[in-house]
Amino acid sequence: MIHALLLVAALAPAKSLKLSDLPPALRQAVTENAKGGEIKTITSEKEKGVTQYEVETMLNGKHRDFDIDQKGKLLLVEEEVALDSVPAAVTTAITTKVATGKLERVEAVTAGTKTTWEAAYTTTKGKKLEFQVSADGVEVK
Repeated sequence: MIHALLLVAALAPAKSLKLSDLPPALRQAVTENAKGGEIKTITSEKEKGVTQYEVETMLNGKHRDFDIDQKGKLLLVEEEVALDSVPAAVTTAITTKVATGKLERVEAVTAGTKTTWEAAYTTTKGKKLEFQVSADGVEVK
């Protein structure tokens, strides 16, 4: 019984929130990090025992999502970018892997000082996939 409860707790979905649900300091951090973008959703979840908030926004017609901790510290930013704006090695890696599939979106994923690029695409058989590459074009596992 306890194992079943732990499993259910581990699989519990993220909790949906409104900006007004957040404490004032966290609300301010979300607003500042949204950079004027429209806040689409805010969810909270525990990762490795620490509560984090994922904020999905639209800024200038592009997806820009970020994660912050309970104190409002920015942990991760995922920002939609144009393929022609990424390093050449990243472009080559993405176009090679996507091949004849359809590239849906490229995002710059920044955590601290490290940036990788995530590509979402649909294969010719209709399967939706994602992968990440580093600045040198090597796929990140």
